[in-house]
Amino acid sequence: MEPLSHFVLQRPASAAEASRLLATPGARALAGGTDLVVNLRRGLEQPVLLVDLCAVPGLSELRWDDAACDIGACCTLARLAGDARLRGEFPALAQAALSVAAPTHRSAATLGGNLCLDTRCVYYNQSEEWRRSNGYCLKRGGDTCHVAPRGKRCHAAFSGDLAPALLALEASLELASPAGTRRIPLDALYRDDGASHLALQSGEFISRIRVPRTPANQGSAYRKVRARGAIDFPLAGVAVVLAMESGTIRTLRIALTGTNPRPVLLEATEELVGAAVDEASLARIGKLVQKQAGPVRTTLTQANYRRQVAAVTAQRLVKELAAA
Repeated sequence: MEPLSHFVLQRPASAAEASRLLATPGARALAGGTDLVVNLRRGLEQPVLLVDLCAVPGLSELRWDDAACDIGACCTLARLAGDARLRGEFPALAQAALSVAAPTHRSAATLGGNLCLDTRCVYYNQSEEWRRSNGYCLKRGGDTCHVAPRGKRCHAAFSGDLAPALLALEASLELASPAGTRRIPLDALYRDDGASHLALQSGEFISRIRVPRTPANQGSAYRKVRARGAIDFPLAGVAVVLAMESGTIRTLRIALTGTNPRPVLLEATEELVGAAVDEASLARIGKLVQKQAGPVRTTLTQANYRRQVAAVTAQRLVKELAAA
């Protein structure tokens, strides 16, 4: 680990002040710090200014209304995992929060921070000495992606656990900036580029996440596959939202993490509406996952294994939700 570079820490008293500070060149947002501080110690990040978003009043609140659950970006993952009402209505979200790292991490890590998690790769998440001896990489300091040297884009994988659950649940974001606030669907936050995967504008940050209330007959679940049973980032993570009617699929949404530079909401799942959850439909789901998951050599595990395990996990979750 490298010694921390010099920076200034600011604790703004309002969203407007936070946005103004984040518009400063070299500024970075700080929430729980469970990912950012590690990157600082590895020399991957050298900000001149850290802006503590959790100092902004109201960003840790969780509120319900008739239409949705409104969650502040600084709500901790421990709170999301332990909230009984949220576990009852949005199981996938609670399960995703509970799957992150260890209890001490979850007590500090935040929802907004997990959605903005940096992408990961075995050539990037290393010490300064290791990266320098390998000529750096396209994501930071170099001009070559060591995963795909002949390509022109970074293949580092997004590995946040909360994003696929919220994509499947059709969540939207409130973004604060020096110009005010705007609301976007969660999917619009991400680019398919491991080196620059967030589509935030200068000074902009996530302030709140809104999750629509779910119909009574709709279930959801999240499951991740990792090298160890705890702490690790997902080799592949899958979220499923399923509603059944008269023994056939009425609603089906499937989202992935850990396989692509951005979280992926599968396309063409609507083609299965009206079908029974049987061998034919499960085979179709497996093919959709394998076609749209794009793992490459960004972990020590073979890419094809991650593709296959994502497909099998999606099939199992659909089958379990249909049976329930």
